[in-house]
Amino acid sequence: MRLLPLPLALTARLSPVAVLAAMGWALSSGPLAPAPAAGHEAPHETTATRSPSAPSATAQPKAYTTAPAPCTSLAAKTITSLVPGAKTAGKEIPSTDPKIRRTCSWNALKGYDYRWLDISFEITDSNEKAQKAYQARVTQKSGGGAVPGLGDQGYSVVNLTTEDKQQTREGTVITRAANALVVVTYNGSDFETKKAPDTDEINKGAIKAAKEAVAALGHDTASTPAN
Repeated sequence: MRLLPLPLALTARLSPVAVLAAMGWALSSGPLAPAPAAGHEAPHETTATRSPSAPSATAQPKAYTTAPAPCTSLAAKTITSLVPGAKTAGKEIPSTDPKIRRTCSWNALKGYDYRWLDISFEITDSNEKAQKAYQARVTQKSGGGAVPGLGDQGYSVVNLTTEDKQQTREGTVITRAANALVVVTYNGSDFETKKAPDTDEINKGAIKAAKEAVAALGHDTASTPAN
């Protein structure tokens, strides 16, 4: 019979229960425990016993945190070419939160030709949210097509409507650039002929405005209006 180490022998005289518990530990987990069989490893630490750690996935910083001043997002010559007779300063539409959503509008009637142009910026919390919002808008404006090279995703659609025999052709360009959305609306009518500008004119004009608007993302927003 194997002799007990001296400390255990002394403890056995004082408390038989304690020595039995100590022996159980020594035989099962302590220095007297048998070595693992060949080809078998000791169990790994479970996640329940590990100390808390930081999440493995780190949230990506937002590319854009505030919407740019929309009325200065286009060059003056672009405004005068797309909306002849309009004041280049434009008119900003009131927003409930100008840090994340801003819109500027230009419109004018020159002779019998009428043009309207809107530029809208919306900043979301992440690229994923912006992509979902982009897809939702594209679904609402079905019938168009992709615009290569415009932001991370670009889409354009042109529609013709007629009311009281007056035609209006409207183009919409939707763009996603990282966590930002840029939406351009451009339309026109001829009140003399009752006809609308052709599709190519409206589509190219809307895309031109969208490219300049996307380039304006991230510019100084010191002119952000107060609520």
